[in-house]
Amino acid sequence: MTEDVRRRLREALKVVAVALKESDLPFALTGGYAVWARGGPEPEHDVDFLVPEVDESRAEQLLRDRGLEVVRPPEDWLFKVFVDDAMVDVLFRANGEPVPRSRFDDVDELEVESVRMPVMGATSLLSDKLNALDERACDLAKVLPAARAVREQVDWDAVARATEHNDFAVATLFLLERLGVVEGSRAVDGPP
Repeated sequence: MTEDVRRRLREALKVVAVALKESDLPFALTGGYAVWARGGPEPEHDVDFLVPEVDESRAEQLLRDRGLEVVRPPEDWLFKVFVDDAMVDVLFRANGEPVPRSRFDDVDELEVESVRMPVMGATSLLSDKLNALDERACDLAKVLPAARAVREQVDWDAVARATEHNDFAVATLFLLERLGVVEGSRAVDGPP
């Protein structure tokens, strides 16, 4: 990814965050840029924000009212916002589940590119990343660097409990423990 693309993504992140901050809607930076804000590698594709499902139409209208280009893709769990040609995903479902307002209890106010904004907690971020793993999307090259970068910020036992139903997540936690990223979590039971 070129520095110009990174600059445009960061600018889009700020524009959408400032617009959402001007409302009373709960929201948070999530995904790769939230990991990046916490010390992880910079993502290469897009910016992700999370809003409660009950507020998604208000969030969409707010961004439209700010003159931003909003697009509804076929997927029914997000809408996209374009700032110039940089893409921001606004998610209101995560891993197939509606995002409740209570999801925003685990956010921190962080300064990201000189803008203070709510950023999802590292435990929630890693739980979401691991729960997104399945037979069609199991790219550990994206998960391992993120986990390594924020490992001290994560409650790994809570991640294990939140992902115990997902065999891909369980196997990844076992691998993270074997690699020394996760220290001997009693909640992580590896393969027999």
